[in-house]
Amino acid sequence: MCSAFPLFHLAGLMVGMTCVAKDVPQCLIPDPRNTKHICGEIAKYRPSLLTNVPSLYQMLMEEPIFKTLDFSNLKACISGAAPFAVESIEAFEAIVGKGKVLEVYGMTETSPILTMNPAGGQKKIGSVGVPVQSTRIKLVDIETGETEVPVGEEGELIANGPQVMKGYLNKPDETAHAIRDFQGEKWLYTGDVARMDEDGYFSIADRVKDMLIVGGYKVFSREVEEKLYEMPDVEFCAIVGIPNPDRPGNDIVKLVVQRAETAKDKDPEALKNEIIEYCKKNMAAYKIPKIVEFAEEIPLTAVGKVDKKQLR
Repeated sequence: MCSAFPLFHLAGLMVGMTCVAKDVPQCLIPDPRNTKHICGEIAKYRPSLLTNVPSLYQMLMEEPIFKTLDFSNLKACISGAAPFAVESIEAFEAIVGKGKVLEVYGMTETSPILTMNPAGGQKKIGSVGVPVQSTRIKLVDIETGETEVPVGEEGELIANGPQVMKGYLNKPDETAHAIRDFQGEKWLYTGDVARMDEDGYFSIADRVKDMLIVGGYKVFSREVEEKLYEMPDVEFCAIVGIPNPDRPGNDIVKLVVQRAETAKDKDPEALKNEIIEYCKKNMAAYKIPKIVEFAEEIPLTAVGKVDKKQLR
């Protein structure tokens, strides 16, 4: 196993404990941003499993050495903690092998896995798969959390299973908000918005707190970001909402873009216009960003998620 998840994060702890329990050697990565070192570990030990956040997989793709490595021993690349754009998955699998990326979904409160694309069954790129063993998932209405939503519609994801926490230590109010009664049982309200298809595969749309409201319509940031990743000039991007002073309770859609190397010399205003025109052709009017800014680097948390709090 080769994983750059920090050991202070539950995903890193889970990887380490699993390797000990299953007698599996693990490459310890002291600096997740040192992609040359990671490539050296992969070349030397030829791991059968990689477990990382999507941003690191994207950083590895930018490392020339990575594309020259032998991945014949690699069985799967587990990806979690943040969404992995479909375009990026396809580009990554073109290097490591088709069908090797397995997206998972979970959180610290669930020890941490809730769903996963099956390693030996049907995989759906862009989804986080199906519930793992002994785990039940439901989607409920975002406003009240009391009614299940139909297949194909967005709802807050709630979970029930043996890996769900008992509560937050010495925080009764936070525990009462997270662990609630639903149909006579205790369920964890995750704060994540998802949808389920007719085969029971889940796709994460957004965090409830990151969801935007524009003119009464819900805007899910991942939906907009996925579409923008189709543009070759966009390396990374993130959508955030800022309060609309003229329409209380509504947001202004703001887009922050980290440009690809090929776009670094382009005129920023010209590129902004290209992005807006692309959005106009490919998404509903209320989803189109009203503000476009460029950043040298999209800020990431210590784990490698996009830091939307800092972006705001």
